[in-house]
Amino acid sequence: MTTPALTGPRIRAIPDGDTRPRLTCPDCGFIAYENPKVVVGSVASHGGRVLLCRRAINPRAGFWTLPAGFLEMGETAEQGARREAMEEARATLALEGILGVYSIARIGQVRVIFRARLLDPAAIGPTDESSEVALFAWDAIPWHDIAFPSVHWALNHWRDSLDASFWPARGNPGPA
Repeated sequence: MTTPALTGPRIRAIPDGDTRPRLTCPDCGFIAYENPKVVVGSVASHGGRVLLCRRAINPRAGFWTLPAGFLEMGETAEQGARREAMEEARATLALEGILGVYSIARIGQVRVIFRARLLDPAAIGPTDESSEVALFAWDAIPWHDIAFPSVHWALNHWRDSLDASFWPARGNPGPA
């Protein structure tokens, strides 16, 4: 299914029955809803160490992150998290459940991060998206070179869930 594109004049207006300004076509009435993008990823571990990827692409090229990226149309969140791990680290995963859902409103993203087990640590390696991948013990994580605040949040939530067979999904730290 394709969504019609705005081809005529575009204005920001509040459509009838709505409460927010939307990009609309005054000729045909089409409304282009702008919604947050969904990012999926994982904190994948093996032997108490976590998988991190050094970004080869912007934003934040050269900094470490979790294997994560945008969810594609037609994918479940789980499928997307597994695909991103393969694309960024050549990693195959067993997902254990949702670790956290983080809302990054200022950039229009919702991040769904899973807790996962790395199935074949010998197979991981760099890709076009990651110049380096590695497994880090907690005390060896390059904290000052982490790409995004949400990576810090997810790593800390992973550590909090280590000894649990069930854990509640967490969200952004601090006030909502």
